[in-house]
Amino acid sequence: MNPEKDFAPLTPNIVRALNDKLYEKRKVAALEIEKLVREFVAQNNTVQIKHVIQTLSQEFALSQHPHSRKGGLIGLAACSIALGKDSGLYLKELIEPVLTCFNDADSRLRYYACEALYNIVKVARGAVLPHFNVLFDGLSKLAADPDPNVKSGSELLDRLLKDIVTESNKFDLVGFIPLLRERIYSNNQYARQFIISWILVLESVPDINLLDYLPEILDGLFQILGDNGKEIRKMCEVVLGEFLKEIKKNPSSVKFAEMANILVIHCQTTDDLIQLTAMCWMREFIQLAGRVMLPYSSGILTAVLPCLAYDDRKKSIKEVANVCNQSLMKLVTPEDDEPDEPKPVVQKQAEPNPDDSSAKQEGAASGGPDGSCDSSFSSGISVFPPASTERAPVTLHLDGIVQVLSCHLSNMAIGMMTRIAVLKWLYHLYIKTPRKMFRHTDSLFPTLLQTLSDESDEVILKDLEVLAEIASSPAGQMDDPGPLDGPDLRVSHSELQVPTPGRAGLLKTPGTKGLECSPSTPTMNSYFYKFMINLLKRFSSERKLLEVRGGFIIRGLGAHETTHKAACFWQLCLLLNAENIFHSMADILLREEDLKFASTMVHTLNTILLTSTELFQLRNQLKDLKTPESQNLFCCLYRSWCHNPVTTVSLCFLTQNYRHAYDLIQKFGDLEVTVDFLTEVDKLVQLIECPIFTYLRLQLLDVKNNPYLIKALYGLLMLLPQSSAFQLLSHRLQCVPNPELLQTGDGVKAAPKSQKADSPSIDYAELLQHFERVQKKHLEVRHQRSGRGDHLDRRVVL
Repeated sequence: MNPEKDFAPLTPNIVRALNDKLYEKRKVAALEIEKLVREFVAQNNTVQIKHVIQTLSQEFALSQHPHSRKGGLIGLAACSIALGKDSGLYLKELIEPVLTCFNDADSRLRYYACEALYNIVKVARGAVLPHFNVLFDGLSKLAADPDPNVKSGSELLDRLLKDIVTESNKFDLVGFIPLLRERIYSNNQYARQFIISWILVLESVPDINLLDYLPEILDGLFQILGDNGKEIRKMCEVVLGEFLKEIKKNPSSVKFAEMANILVIHCQTTDDLIQLTAMCWMREFIQLAGRVMLPYSSGILTAVLPCLAYDDRKKSIKEVANVCNQSLMKLVTPEDDEPDEPKPVVQKQAEPNPDDSSAKQEGAASGGPDGSCDSSFSSGISVFPPASTERAPVTLHLDGIVQVLSCHLSNMAIGMMTRIAVLKWLYHLYIKTPRKMFRHTDSLFPTLLQTLSDESDEVILKDLEVLAEIASSPAGQMDDPGPLDGPDLRVSHSELQVPTPGRAGLLKTPGTKGLECSPSTPTMNSYFYKFMINLLKRFSSERKLLEVRGGFIIRGLGAHETTHKAACFWQLCLLLNAENIFHSMADILLREEDLKFASTMVHTLNTILLTSTELFQLRNQLKDLKTPESQNLFCCLYRSWCHNPVTTVSLCFLTQNYRHAYDLIQKFGDLEVTVDFLTEVDKLVQLIECPIFTYLRLQLLDVKNNPYLIKALYGLLMLLPQSSAFQLLSHRLQCVPNPELLQTGDGVKAAPKSQKADSPSIDYAELLQHFERVQKKHLEVRHQRSGRGDHLDRRVVL
């Protein structure tokens, strides 16, 4: 510093003392400056006051010499003390040079700067509030200062500033929020602690409504909640807890929609505390805001659904997530469905709406534009549409929701409880908003069919409920199944088609009605037959499904354990109309090109028909064959049952067509007798002894009117080798009274009460010819396989 420079009105002694390296001499100079300024105040000489402050600032506080800077700081503090209440007029000139020294490399100088600013603020009190942002900015930096003395000095200044803010009603919260939003993302733990302490103070001031600006800082608060320091995490928990209490007290003034996306992000974090806290907030938001949260459903589901599969280690998160899921589901009501329309177009691109951006941006939450289920988010948090300030009626758009549900359902790595929750959601949406949901049915169908291979019985049951609802919903009747490809309805692995009325190839037997349902059965929609076709296609392509799954049991006294396929059909019979299912399956299998698969499926369906207690009414309907509908069903089943000779006989036994059963058994002599064939005959004998065929065994007492029943049973006996089944059937036939009455010569009038061969509606000769044609095809296929060397010859020499 130039000693000859004029620093008037500062005397040379004051200037010399301010530049001294000793603190005591600088302090003496400060007292002289205070005395000098007081005189100027008394004289109301503002020019000289400004000149003194400017000199101390420019020539000392901002000097290159460290001792001069220290002198300038203490001199500025002395000016503020001398000015007293008038210091507010010069605060900008007093504060700015001091704040500049906060960045000084010398820790001692930073400490003196804290001390100087403390004195300035202490004198000015509320007058410093217009300069709060620059003070806060400087303090936030000192809060992380490595020097303990500087940090201690900054804490004193911080407490003083908090007291001033608390006692004042002129705090500019609007101007402060941008700075708070910026500083809240600091990674320094001391800076974070400083930020949290200030938020607590502002939240406690009655005149400051920080809740209005919570969306601006909520994301930063959740990030601070993940700090490594326990004390900081605890402080942040307290802050978030206070905010949540305030939200519960004043839900009408809360900007729920603007914070929904923030919660979605933090509900997916790997930090347990953050995730649990965010999930608790989400639960309260859904319950308090109600339908306001519906536009964010896809993001919420992306966050909540995976949590439902957590184990006991994250039990708390799982329980809260379950409440969120249930509460969100209750928000969807029938009013969310679109009104009745003549014929909405399937898979039509949705018209632009205010939530279109939501569907696209929610893709970030549900996996992005490619539909993947990556739950990570790109930079930024605005992945949802901005909320309107007005509580306008909420319109539910399902595009994003269905995408998220489909994505989670198709991901086999996701836990069982999550998949069950997804299926419950789909079922709920089909019940509440069927017309909207049927726009997405074609895209959901493959995933729902794939889910039938799930390892969990509970998942399969829920999946079948969804498929059954799709197949039976009246809303599905409005959708056009689309044109058919190809000239006929032949079912192959590469092409499965939906038949329409009037197409060739349906039953031609007199009295039949093709695929038409009987008047007593509910009409299924266009998806019913699609479902049946695709279900059979899946079973045909996944032959190991039987071996992998075997957990369901068909109830009945025989306690026959069935395959996974059989269980699916059995459950479908509970959910849909059994007659429709068997009618459609039989018609599809009639055109199945894979004869081995057709035989296996016919055997499966026959087992269900004969053993399931839930199909009691259907069996009674087939027993009598008195109505055109029952005769039509019998003919339809018979033609497909011909793929398996033994099941065809069992169907004739069920329908009391004993003469035709006898005629069929007579044809067995022309068939290739294999181990599999004899095994099925053995099972049929066992089945005859079950309660299902009690009526058949009782009819053995009426030998006169049931001669062909007895002859058919003797025919089965003659087919069997000397085995336990042979002994069982032989003992049964020994109980038949008056065996000599088995003669059926010309003198015997064959007019059995229960015999249905005389029914004019059924052409049994044509059915027998159909049986022979089908069995001829099977024989040709077996010979072809044997010629290729891939068929194991299991013929038996008797």
